[in-house]
Amino acid sequence: MQLLSVASEVYPLIKTGGLADVAGALPLALASHGVAVTTLLPGYRSVLAKLDRPRVAAKFDDLLGTKARLLRAELGGRDLLVLEAPALFDRDGGPYADAAGLDWPDNWRRFAALSRAAADIAGGAISKYQPDLVHAHDWQAAMALVYLRHAARRVPGVLTIHNLAFQGQFPAGIFRSLGLPDDAFDVDLLEYYGNVGFLKGGLQAADAITTVSPSYAQEIRTPEFGMGLEGVINARADRLHGIVNGIDTDDWDPARDPHLARTYSAGSLPRRRENRAALARRFGIDPGAGPLFCVISRLTGQKGMDVLVAVIDDLVAMGGSLAVLGSGDPPLEAAFRDAAARHPTRVGIVTAYDEPLSHQLQGGADAILVPSRFEPCGLTQLCGLRYGCLPIVARTGGLADTIIDANEAALAAGVATGFQFGRLDADTLRQTIARACAVFARPEQWRAMQRQAMRADVSWTHSAARYAALFAHLIGRSG
Repeated sequence: MQLLSVASEVYPLIKTGGLADVAGALPLALASHGVAVTTLLPGYRSVLAKLDRPRVAAKFDDLLGTKARLLRAELGGRDLLVLEAPALFDRDGGPYADAAGLDWPDNWRRFAALSRAAADIAGGAISKYQPDLVHAHDWQAAMALVYLRHAARRVPGVLTIHNLAFQGQFPAGIFRSLGLPDDAFDVDLLEYYGNVGFLKGGLQAADAITTVSPSYAQEIRTPEFGMGLEGVINARADRLHGIVNGIDTDDWDPARDPHLARTYSAGSLPRRRENRAALARRFGIDPGAGPLFCVISRLTGQKGMDVLVAVIDDLVAMGGSLAVLGSGDPPLEAAFRDAAARHPTRVGIVTAYDEPLSHQLQGGADAILVPSRFEPCGLTQLCGLRYGCLPIVARTGGLADTIIDANEAALAAGVATGFQFGRLDADTLRQTIARACAVFARPEQWRAMQRQAMRADVSWTHSAARYAALFAHLIGRSG
């Protein structure tokens, strides 16, 4: 089976969040199920710089108004197609925004071009390559399925929603430049309250829709989490599948992680102390005898960081300390810096993207805080399980699906892997942190939880099998 995966970011080439991790790891996991994946991504300047002797696979004289080439390359076992379109992707800044954090005004054209290229590839644009199915990730690739609907050669298309909050909505005036027939701007496809909805169009055109956890698949059918698209999703509920994410267990392996001061396993947990000490030095804090909590997150309201920052003084009063890695809303960044100034030996913050440091946090901190208001899947809690950094999570989306709460019954049965809480407010988060501190004060029980967490299967094994079965079903149905 030949699958074309389309994504706006792919680890290790370019990453702003969990989408890149999934788009980078899932193709490798699918290989053992007979699915050969080629991944199409934009030719950002930083991506092109990492390619080793790419070959030209196809050329476009007019791809939504610009010249472009498809470059074929390989990286770490991944077969890649990179859309080289300098007018769209060769610029300073990030994948979606400029250096000042403002969205690129031509994002609609940039990702429509990526999607159109995907549909053309499915139609035979590359000699001797014919995908059987297209897998589009999030709004940036969703238009591939809209273009496929109007293509001469129709192949099945799957849309995976990583975060419904980002939908790719643009003014109606752009429609004429998308190269689609007039009837595509209709409530049954792209039209969304008078605008063009890229994600909405993908939802309507997809043969199957997946989300990155079973709980999130149900949550997005409600007004609370549906972000205005719950009606569209409920109308297509028979095509909706919740498949929990995994992580790359080779990249995330505490027994072989080159970023750690000391590698370890579930059978050698005392070695983690060296990582804890190194982490404390890195953040300039003295965790003392209490738990060292960490955060690896965008500092935004969605991630519950406003609630967390409100209870930092209480966390410290309980004997805890906190190391924060992340960036985001300037007021929240400032609030965390203020907390670090109030507690210079107990709270530290690094406002940056730092992949090695994220490994060090998982390998050295005692617990990771993930108090999200909504979380489609979440990957940091999966890494926490793998590293024995016990997750403290809100009971939502994939967080609810992957963590077993340390209630009395679970502790007695020896199955607890972390701490869950329901209502996201300061009092509830404060109480959950206190529960964690109480278990931490019982070292044997804490180590037992760590060992249980590290036994959890956070790999792609089962989820990749579910994707492969879905793809095979769609291809069989279309045939």
